Amino acid sequence: MAARKDQTAVDSGRFAKSTKPGARAARSPVVAAREPRKPGGGSGTAVITRTRTLAKKPDMYRVLLLNDDYTPMEFVVVVLRKYFHKGLEEANRIMLHVHQNGVGECGVFTYEVAETKVTQVMDYARKHQHPLQCIMEKK
Repeated sequence: MAARKDQTAVDSGRFAKSTKPGARAARSPVVAAREPRKPGGGSGTAVITRTRTLAKKPDMYRVLLLNDDYTPMEFVVVVLRKYFHKGLEEANRIMLHVHQNGVGECGVFTYEVAETKVTQVMDYARKHQHPLQCIMEKK
């Protein structure tokens, strides 16, 4: 009956028998399943944290057309459609806003895109001999 109890204890993984011949059946707790303890007496668990670097959103810039007394309204509509991909109705609305208020927003872009659009519009206006002014400002 005693052998049965010892066998049950070994099967359950709680105790291990000595493997030396002739040695007394000394029982010690089985700790092979656990990780070895670290010096310092801690529980052996650690939390690993990973820091994420968040990318900053780029600054946005408004591209503005300025009114003048010489550039034809039709030319402004052509510029809005060609360089800012506006529909006919929206281009007319922006052109009238520029005409009535002196300035109108064509779009909001990152710095590089806004700079490119301003340069393209200014070059196109100069090529067609119009004094149209296009500027960009930080939003």
